[in-house]
Formats: sequence, C-alpha cells, structure tokens
Amino acid sequence: MTKSAAPKRHLPTSPFKAPVALPPKQFAVGDQVTHDMYGLGRVTGIEEGIAAVVNFGSAERRILSPYSKMTKL
Repeated sequence: MTKSAAPKRHLPTSPFKAPVALPPKQFAVGDQVTHDMYGLGRVTGIEEGIAAVVNFGSAERRILSPYSKMTKL
C-alpha cells in the first residue's frame, strides 16, 4: 500500500488538536543552505513556488518545492 499525498481532514468531534499547517519555506539568491543528500550549498536561482537552483560545489542541482530536505543556515 502507498500513502496518499492528501492530508487527512480534521473532524470537529475529534478529541485531538487540528494539525498546524507550516508556512512554506522561503529562500533567496545568496542564501547558504544545507541539504540532507547533497550537503552544504548556496542558492543561485529561484523559480517562485516551483524550485530553487543550488550550487553544492561539485554540482548545481534544482531542488523542488516544498524543500522538505533543505534548510537555511
């Protein structure tokens, strides 16, 4: 079985709190970032809402949004 990409809806009668939606990550040209797979890099280009182009020294990669494996330093 595979997991659905759609989030589960919160029922009003549920005893648990509704999940908090995190704001999307924002990066700018020149930001220093780290990626779980590629390591340390610097953002060289931005495609608004689609991807970020990052130079990791040995290679330049296009990282797609929502940037789950990339964090700003």
